[in-house]
Amino acid sequence: MLEIPRRISLSSQIAAAIRKGIEDGVWDGSLPGERRLCELFQASRPTIHSALRALAKDGWFEIRPGSRNRLLPRGSRRARKPPGRSVGIIVHEPFSHLGSILAQGLNEMRVHLAEQGFTTEVYVSPVHTPRAQTRGLESFLRQSRVSCCVLVSTSRAVQRWFSEHSLPALVLGSCHPSVRLPSLDVDYRAVCRHAAGLFLHKGHRHLALVVPDFGTAGDLASEQSFKQAIEEHSDGARASIVRHTGTARSIGTKLDALFKSDQPPTALLVARTPYVFTVIMYLLERGLGVPDPVSLIARDSELMFDQVEPSLARYAFKSDAYVRRLCRLMLQMLNERLSPKPILIVPKFIAGRTVQTVPVAPVKIDSHRSVKVFGVRPSGRSEIRSYSSRTA
Repeated sequence: MLEIPRRISLSSQIAAAIRKGIEDGVWDGSLPGERRLCELFQASRPTIHSALRALAKDGWFEIRPGSRNRLLPRGSRRARKPPGRSVGIIVHEPFSHLGSILAQGLNEMRVHLAEQGFTTEVYVSPVHTPRAQTRGLESFLRQSRVSCCVLVSTSRAVQRWFSEHSLPALVLGSCHPSVRLPSLDVDYRAVCRHAAGLFLHKGHRHLALVVPDFGTAGDLASEQSFKQAIEEHSDGARASIVRHTGTARSIGTKLDALFKSDQPPTALLVARTPYVFTVIMYLLERGLGVPDPVSLIARDSELMFDQVEPSLARYAFKSDAYVRRLCRLMLQMLNERLSPKPILIVPKFIAGRTVQTVPVAPVKIDSHRSVKVFGVRPSGRSEIRSYSSRTA
């Protein structure tokens, strides 16, 4: 088995040096102030502060604001345990419900970690109250000694719990506001803004986003960006958000209410690959074809989409590049703490044949009045046409 090279941060080296100094009796009763430690170790104050916090957590001394840090008796110090050789994978639904690309990435990550001597343990977080989620999470972490965790599109409560407890974790998905954790996800804001703009460019004026009501950060960001892109359009376009519980019955009930309205949508953006075919089957069952009269774009991609004819309009990225990035981040997190910043993948739009241009509707023109009509040229480029009429 190959041993993973470990990168030791400067704060960890300074913590080890201070610990050695305490054991050798260099300091008696209390430690020097942070300024003096900065001079001794030629390090910045944030680095010294990080090292002191790590030592205080292990019970070497008591941090006393405004005075020197008092050393604690040897018996109160906690024994330093060797790091665990297990990685926890926290998901909100079974692997079988995840998209093929995400499931493939997780499985290849597990194989890669196994080759390096690490085991992985999967925990399915309940989709109940935040209290139930955190209680179940605490029980899982007590029973399985993991060195870090991967959070797969988890709820706000789970992300906040990891952030507040400063446990090493990588979010596969987007982080909720106020959560500071490293993350790897698709840039759903850019995707939904592009999809809305494409529909508008094709002449659609009532657009709908079909999204599960799981409360994940990526889905919430999709809703916000989709609505914002349409609200910024000044030609009477409107957006509908169709939130469902993930079942075919829920999707059908929500779409029934939408398509029975006076102005049903002519364009759908469907989030999450498992629900794309559910929506298409719903439309076909009710005599609504794709793309006529309803255009459709899949927000996410699936390997089987490559075999569909006519081809689906969708957003896709190279799965092998995603897997490589994920494995690198995991090995990096096992050796050092990752920076709490998002890493976003911008997918490529695959046009497909499920989007059509809406023909320009006839406009009634009043006498002595000039009106503007948003039209679409045969080439697909939008234009503003002005008409004026005078009746005898």
